[in-house]
Amino acid sequence: MDITVVGEGAVLAAPDILRLHAGVEVRRASAAESFAAARSAAARLAEALTRAGIAAEDVRTVELSLGPEYEAYPKVAAYRAVQGVEVVVRDLSRADHVIDTVAGVGEEARLNGVAFEVSDPSGFLKEARARAFRDAAAKAAHYAELAGRPLGRVVSVKEEIGRGPQPMRLAAAVAEAGASVSPGRETLTVNVQVGYDFG
Repeated sequence: MDITVVGEGAVLAAPDILRLHAGVEVRRASAAESFAAARSAAARLAEALTRAGIAAEDVRTVELSLGPEYEAYPKVAAYRAVQGVEVVVRDLSRADHVIDTVAGVGEEARLNGVAFEVSDPSGFLKEARARAFRDAAAKAAHYAELAGRPLGRVVSVKEEIGRGPQPMRLAAAVAEAGASVSPGRETLTVNVQVGYDFG
């Protein structure tokens, strides 16, 4: 016979990276005009991000679409083209500046959300793991005591790490109003399932 328990350990960490989801969106009478306008706006956005100090490898295309919008099917009212990017901001003190840079590209600019993350969570996860294991050991010792048996050796360990934060929506109007974004704190959680023999 054995005892199987689940321990949980959590630590708070200050995020040090911002992932900004941005892009451009245009509508024109023809597909070709719309796509060309979107590509031109996307090029302006890329240039602006470079001037704002964002490295090329920190900008990744995540959306590219072109399609009709109908006034009343099958009559096409316009063609909509979108090009979206994910921008990694590694210096959070410049986050507002980068957001303002995107908004300043023009009426085609779009801000679609932000997500904060910890660039190197290994140290935090190590502490969370230790807390989870101590929690599991305390529970197992209690169960062994309740059963009137000595607690034996560990026979199995299974770990699960909590998911990171989900992106938060950010309205363009908020950025234009000069409101600051705040990374807050992220909770990193480790759950560990530990199996023990009875002694």
